[in-house]
Amino acid sequence: MYRNAASRIRALKGRVGNSGAARFASSSAVTRSSSSGGFFSWLTGERSSSLPPLDFPLPVVTLPPPLPDYVEPSKTMITTLPNGVKIASETSANPAASIGLYVDCGSVYETPISFGATHLLERMAFKSTKNRSHLRIVRDVEAIGGNVTASASREQMGYSYDALKTYVPEMVELLVDCVRNPVFLDWEVNEQVSVRVLSSCHAFASSIASRHPSSDGMPDVLLIPDYILLQMQKVKAEIGEISNNPQGLLLEAIHTAGYSGALANPLFVPESALNRLNSTILEEFVAENYTAPRMVLAASGVEHDELLSIAESLLSDLPSMPRPEEPKSVYVGGDYRCQSDSGKTHIALAFEVPGGWHKEKEAMTLTVLQMLMGGGGSFSAGGPGKGMYSRLYLRVLNEYQQIQSFSAFSSIYNYTGIFGIQATTGSEFVSKAVDIATRELLAVATPGQVDHVQLDRAKESTKSAVLMNLESRMVASEDIGRQILTYGERKPVEHFLKAVDEITLKDIASVAQNIISSPLTMASYGDVINIPSYESVSSKFHAK
Repeated sequence: MYRNAASRIRALKGRVGNSGAARFASSSAVTRSSSSGGFFSWLTGERSSSLPPLDFPLPVVTLPPPLPDYVEPSKTMITTLPNGVKIASETSANPAASIGLYVDCGSVYETPISFGATHLLERMAFKSTKNRSHLRIVRDVEAIGGNVTASASREQMGYSYDALKTYVPEMVELLVDCVRNPVFLDWEVNEQVSVRVLSSCHAFASSIASRHPSSDGMPDVLLIPDYILLQMQKVKAEIGEISNNPQGLLLEAIHTAGYSGALANPLFVPESALNRLNSTILEEFVAENYTAPRMVLAASGVEHDELLSIAESLLSDLPSMPRPEEPKSVYVGGDYRCQSDSGKTHIALAFEVPGGWHKEKEAMTLTVLQMLMGGGGSFSAGGPGKGMYSRLYLRVLNEYQQIQSFSAFSSIYNYTGIFGIQATTGSEFVSKAVDIATRELLAVATPGQVDHVQLDRAKESTKSAVLMNLESRMVASEDIGRQILTYGERKPVEHFLKAVDEITLKDIASVAQNIISSPLTMASYGDVINIPSYESVSSKFHAK
């Protein structure tokens, strides 16, 4: 057996040696013998007496130019039209482009009559316009492989379109048409409004069925229109989403209890407003708030001159109305509790962040502080990139098995914000969880409790998150639009990275002390019987 193997190896060596000699034959020899088969014979597996040369490029192939060692990041260019609309863009080597139209309008601009208009406008995005039906919009987007989204927040609205950059003219025209010319057809508005509570939808279905009696005189439920059943399915889905997102409920409750004024307005349409909202209210809200000085058209991956030539004719006739003063909000603190049968207790402790984004150093310090505290769920895969070396993971989640989730959170606005800790645990452990949250917030506000290793890790994680997010063209486009709405300009990413690098341990303690000196806001959902009183928790932060 060994002799046979040895003979096979010798034979193989002989073949390799012969092929090696042929490989290093002169180029002229290769050229002379290439006529017998050629490159395509070799490529297709046909017999050939020669192989193509490996040390010379093929005559029909043009090599691309080598990539430079350093590519300077594209600068954001901004043009303001005579009516006040700002058009901003940056170029990129990406073959796709992301374009967004951002409006300085959100739930803070709603009045008691228009409560819920922002939420409904988000759901009505890319519906029928004066120039297109909803079906036509869907088909136009799908025809170029595009993707459209809309988002509503308390201070800003965003509409975005993502597709290959060869379709930039079509993208801009459709995006502007959907934002400028919505018709708010009654049946489309009602379709969204009817997603309310299951009982209301069922009652409506029963009334429809009663108009179509069967042969025996009884209502025939089989004749209920399909869209009614569709709405019932939507209701069930939304109810499930709400029950599975207690953190979202807590965030809404914190704003309701913690603020007096515009930021206390609900971001999600309240049930009491559903029967009042209609196309007329939406039209008036859009006419009042979607004005030229409050709009920014932002793009990532588009040449500025090209974007300007396309968008100027579409936006230059927008009415130029004076920009209204942003509605006032006053942080007051408070307590909100909602009993439910969730089987768990969800609770959040929050405080005000004075100044918001317009106090940039404090806002950046708060961002690092949130990364420093970190946290998450009791089960998570990954390593340091998942926050498992953050303070709340090491000091809380790894120590107390009764806690299902424990994390820091923040919401920052133009002139204010909130920061705190939210937790999920069983009812019997909630009092201890509140004490732990109190301890952690007081610890970061105490000089010497945070060390340099923790701060450096949080700063590097913050910078990494910023840079990785900006690799997405959709995030880059959104960043351009929202920064211009907030600051009037787009600050380079190096500006924020430098601000992060300059944060010290003293800054962390100072910002944390300033935060917890404001009134406490508590919000809870689930089994809230055993949650300590507001006064007892607040006194721990203001004992001095």
